[in-house]
Amino acid sequence: MTAVSDTAIQDTAVATQTVDVDVHVAPASIQDLAPYLSAYWNEYFADAETDLSPAAGASYPPSFATSGGPLPQRLETLRSDYLDVDQPATAILNCVSSFGANRNPYCQAAVTSAINDWMAQEWLAQDSRLRGSIVVPSVDVRAAVAEIDRVGPDGRFVQVLLPVRGHDARYGHVRFREIFEAADRHGLVVGLHAWGRRGSAPVSAGFTNTYIDDYLLNSQVLVQEQLVSLVTEGVFDQFPDLRVALLECGFSWLPALMMRFQKDWKAIWREVPWMKHEPAHYLLENIRASTEPVQLPPDPVHVRQILDQIGAGDLLMFASDFPHHHGGERERLLDALTPEERSAVLHGNARDFYRLDA
Repeated sequence: MTAVSDTAIQDTAVATQTVDVDVHVAPASIQDLAPYLSAYWNEYFADAETDLSPAAGASYPPSFATSGGPLPQRLETLRSDYLDVDQPATAILNCVSSFGANRNPYCQAAVTSAINDWMAQEWLAQDSRLRGSIVVPSVDVRAAVAEIDRVGPDGRFVQVLLPVRGHDARYGHVRFREIFEAADRHGLVVGLHAWGRRGSAPVSAGFTNTYIDDYLLNSQVLVQEQLVSLVTEGVFDQFPDLRVALLECGFSWLPALMMRFQKDWKAIWREVPWMKHEPAHYLLENIRASTEPVQLPPDPVHVRQILDQIGAGDLLMFASDFPHHHGGERERLLDALTPEERSAVLHGNARDFYRLDA
């Protein structure tokens, strides 16, 4: 009989406790959503010979290393390729198929509602390890609120998913306030996820010309604008219990941003008199970030400095970003954490933030 080492037992125990906050799934085509669409919208898609937006696939071209393969379209695939291999205790599913370029608010409302019903019936109802994210038609705030009110009472859904990119105003703007109010009312996290509507520029400087520009700017830079907007325009002061997760947007940019943010706020705080706290307070109380993609300097000393500067043991939540692949930095991050930080990052922070034990 082969002896099992203490380390192997410990690793298995950690794996079975892990909470993964960013696992991707997607319908194979609009036909997967047909049972959840009205006759009108099924006819609409059939007559126009249109399908779901290709934005999710375009974000990770199939031949690129970051793709990691096609998004799981059936629960059996997710089980065999990930759930039964890595054995997370909980996986939060994110479907970004509605993040595309369709500007028809009525069509977007129909598709997002269908995706939520598809998620509930074909994924969440079939595996107790799964939790879902509500997608909403963010071009129509009233419809978004109605969808949150419709799906929010289903405890299997733990957050409202918004694209980090896709509007001519940042999410701190008053036009989006009712979305945050609805999420807060239902006790849901708001997840700002990388990518979004491809018909809009990723940053205020305009459109990009290459894939690498788009890949870097759409999340790593734009999310900083969104974070500053949420804080300075008073979203967290109006909803002090609101929780916002930064998903697939990195985190190593935080020290430089927060250093400048703290300094400038002290100098020009009169511009934002509704801010009741310094910027760092909101980061500690209202914001968490997923671990993938990990961008760390090569020097372990510098890695530790970044982790200390951002309070990694409190801020970070584990994410595989399955099936996307961002290189081998994940293990280097986990190895740099103390045992207490590692436990918090792998499962403790997400359990608290998403209230998974409630």
